[in-house]
Amino acid sequence: MGIGSDVMQGLGLQDPVIRLGVTGLSRAGKTVFITSLVANLMDRGRMHALHAAANGSLKAAWLQPQPDDTVPRFDFERHLAALTGPEPHWPDGTRHVSQLRLSLRLQPRGLFSGLRGPQTLHLDIVDYPGEWLLDLRLMEKNFSEWSAEVLGRIEGRPLAPEYLATVAQLDPNGRFDEPLAQQLAETYTAHLHAARAAGWSDCTPGRFLIPGEMAGSPALTFAPLPAGLEGSRIHREFRRRFDAYKSRVVRPFFREHFARIDRQVVLVDVLGAIHQGPKAVEDMRRAMADVLTAFRPGRAGWLAQILGTRRVERILFAATKADHLHHSQHNRLTAIVSAMLREARDRADFSGARTEAMSIAALRATTEDVIRHEGEELPAVRGRLLDGRQAAFYPGELPPDPAQLLHPARDGASEWLDGDYAIMNFAPAPMTARPGDGPPHIRLDRAAEFLIGDRL
Repeated sequence: MGIGSDVMQGLGLQDPVIRLGVTGLSRAGKTVFITSLVANLMDRGRMHALHAAANGSLKAAWLQPQPDDTVPRFDFERHLAALTGPEPHWPDGTRHVSQLRLSLRLQPRGLFSGLRGPQTLHLDIVDYPGEWLLDLRLMEKNFSEWSAEVLGRIEGRPLAPEYLATVAQLDPNGRFDEPLAQQLAETYTAHLHAARAAGWSDCTPGRFLIPGEMAGSPALTFAPLPAGLEGSRIHREFRRRFDAYKSRVVRPFFREHFARIDRQVVLVDVLGAIHQGPKAVEDMRRAMADVLTAFRPGRAGWLAQILGTRRVERILFAATKADHLHHSQHNRLTAIVSAMLREARDRADFSGARTEAMSIAALRATTEDVIRHEGEELPAVRGRLLDGRQAAFYPGELPPDPAQLLHPARDGASEWLDGDYAIMNFAPAPMTARPGDGPPHIRLDRAAEFLIGDRL
C-alpha cells in the first residue's frame, strides 16, 4: 500500500514544504511581488531584515520543478527579464492560477547546530487572482441576495448607468431569450472591468473578469436582477446559472488550491483607492473583511468541510506602491492599512491566524526628491513615466489619523473634504545592482520575515 505525501512528510521522510498563497485586489502587483521575492531570495544582498539571510543560516535558494503537474508554472524568468532588462517594463498581470517552487538550503544555528547537517525547505508559491478569492462571499448568498447587494452599491461606478438602463427594459412577463441574457452579461461584465480599472475592489463574480476557457459558457452568462423581476423566466434561469457558478466554478477552486495554503499575502493598492475617493476606500475595507472571512478558522458550512482542521497560519495585508510616496509618509500609509485591517477583523469576527499590515514596494521604481511649490519644500519622489519622461511627483499629504479617511468613507461621503490625493504611473527604472543583490525594494525583506521567517 502506498504512503501519501502528507504522511511521508509527517514521518520526516520528505523535505518540509510551505505553501504561500499570493493574491491581490485591483491591480496591486502580484506578478511583480512574486518575481522580486524569488529574485531577492536567490540573491539576498538587499534582504537585511530577513534574519536567516542576515545571519547566514539561509545558504542557498534555487528553482525546482513544481510539484503539481496540472498547474501552469509561474513564468519567473520572463517576468524578471521584463523588470530588469535593458528596456524595463511591467510584466503582464495574473490571468489564472500558477505555481513556482523555490528550494531553500538552511544550516541550523544554535547550541546543537553542529550535530545537524544542512536542511532543505521547499517554498511553493501559488499565484491566483484576487477576484476569485472574493467569490467566497457568493457561497453564502442566493441569487436574490447577491443581486440586491450588487444593485445597492452599483450607483456611481463606471458604466453602471448603461447596465441599469438595459435592466430597466426587461419585461417581467417576457419569455427567456438567450441573446438578451448574453447582452445583460456582457454589459454587466463591461461594468466590472471598468470598475476594477477605476480602483474598485469588490467586483464579483471574479470569473467574469478572467473567464479563461469558460468564456461564453452559461455558468458565466447571468447578471444581477432587481426584486421586481422575482418569479420571471429570466430570473429563474439566472438563479439556476448563479447556483451552477458556485458549485462548478467557485467550490472546485477552493477545494483544489485554496484549502492547501499555509501562509497568505494579500496585496492592496490603498493609494489607488484613496485617489478614487471615499467610496472606493470603503469598498476596499469591506473586501478586506471578506478576505479575512475566507481564512477564518472554525467557519461553519461548506468551507469548513473542505478545510477541516487546517488553517492558514499567517496573513499579510501589504499596501503596495510605497515607492510612490516619500519615506516620511510610509508610516501614515501603514497606519491606514492597519486601521482598515482592524475594522475588517472586527467585521469578520476573525481569530486564529497571525495577521499583519505593512507598506511595501516589491520593486522600487523611484528615488526621493524635494520640489518647491509656492515657496514651500515638498517631499516628493522622482521616476521614469510610462512614456519615458522623467518626472518629480508629490501626491499630497496623507492624514496622520486614519480616521480622517475611514470615517468619511464609512459614512458614504462622495469626495474628500480636506485633501486631494493624486497618483502617477511610473515605469521600472533601469537597474544597476552589485553581485549578490536582487531587485531594489521597500520592506520586501520584512514581508518575507513575517511570512516565512519562523520556518527558516
